[in-house]
Amino acid sequence: MTTMTYITLNSTLYAVHQAGIGAPVLILHGFTGDGASFIGNLPHLINNYRLIAPDLLGHGITESPQDPARYRIENAVADLASLLDYLKITSCPVLGYSMGGRLALALAIFHPERVSKLILESSSAGLELAQERLARITSDESLAERIITGGIESFVAEWENLPLWKTQSPALREKLRENRLKNNPLGLANSLRGMGTGAQPSFWDKLGALAMPTLLITGAEDDKFTRIAHQMGEKIPDVRIETIPNAGHTVHLEAPEAYQHIVADFLGYNQHNNVLQS
Repeated sequence: MTTMTYITLNSTLYAVHQAGIGAPVLILHGFTGDGASFIGNLPHLINNYRLIAPDLLGHGITESPQDPARYRIENAVADLASLLDYLKITSCPVLGYSMGGRLALALAIFHPERVSKLILESSSAGLELAQERLARITSDESLAERIITGGIESFVAEWENLPLWKTQSPALREKLRENRLKNNPLGLANSLRGMGTGAQPSFWDKLGALAMPTLLITGAEDDKFTRIAHQMGEKIPDVRIETIPNAGHTVHLEAPEAYQHIVADFLGYNQHNNVLQS
């Protein structure tokens, strides 16, 4: 059973979902997603771990602050560190998908002592070149404006037609559409402005400093992010790369059994429960 608790982190009200028992694992959803849905798609992991899944800033039922600067990745990382403090967790594995993967990587870079293992699904270290980041900021701002002016339904229709989702089944697309429509347009727009790939600093030059074991997962049909994973893997000291056949960007949804098996194998079932004692 999944439980939800409201927790105020740095003056912002977060919805935090939890399920399962055992060693804690912090899991971070992607853009337009939410924590409850992410947990719900990982049933095998729930049997062995305590999954902790916040609705990230501007998503789900977490607050959507008016100021786009509040969504900057440094601020989002500070919120996650505060969440771990609140839950009395000294360190734990962190798993992030897509946008959540970029946030998980940022947490590992800014607070390496809090991340015992790092799992990145279909994610990146950002854009290396300043020119690329500026172009992406312009693109993300345009999309943010369309979300605000056109409304959530128009945005979702546009978003779900991206080539990135071509490997998803019609049933999966419909399920994702229902969840995306529940989001706050302002929250999604400001998430793009504050924590989009363009707004995020490049972390490529920080990858060599990652000391924790790291797992990079992509779908074989997602050529772009599979290539990025291998480029990242060349820089990360303790890395394992898994490319799952017959899956695209949303590996955890398109190949759930293989995905959860790989994650569980990487985490190990006898992991130390690193929680502070009251």
